[in-house]
Amino acid sequence: MDLMQDSIDTHVFFIYIFISVMIINFYSVYNIGNFVKLAKRLKFLTPLYHTLNAVIIYTGTIVAFYEKIFSFTIFIMIAASIAVMVLEIKRFKKMRVIKVADIELQEEFLKFSRKIYLIEIVIIISTYIISKIF
Repeated sequence: MDLMQDSIDTHVFFIYIFISVMIINFYSVYNIGNFVKLAKRLKFLTPLYHTLNAVIIYTGTIVAFYEKIFSFTIFIMIAASIAVMVLEIKRFKKMRVIKVADIELQEEFLKFSRKIYLIEIVIIISTYIISKIF
């Protein structure tokens, strides 16, 4: 049973790191006024973001298959991971086509990315609450 607890601890540890990166991105979108600076920071953190999401999915899969169960909570966690991944890909695709001179697109992107990060944070918090209830 020690192996199972270690897997759960690893899973939760990476979730905390993932949430930290998510909050850093959310903070950056609200506080960095220069689009070029923001884009560089987000381009740097995007691979880390996806790597952490993949680690969370992988460790969650190990925990789920070790117990040989598939519950509603696990389904919600899988859906949340996929939703967060898709939202982040959409945000990155929208960001990478914006040129330095496109001020309108930059402002639109800031609004869009604020919504995306807020939705992602709500998804993670909702998943946590659901996992504690069920």
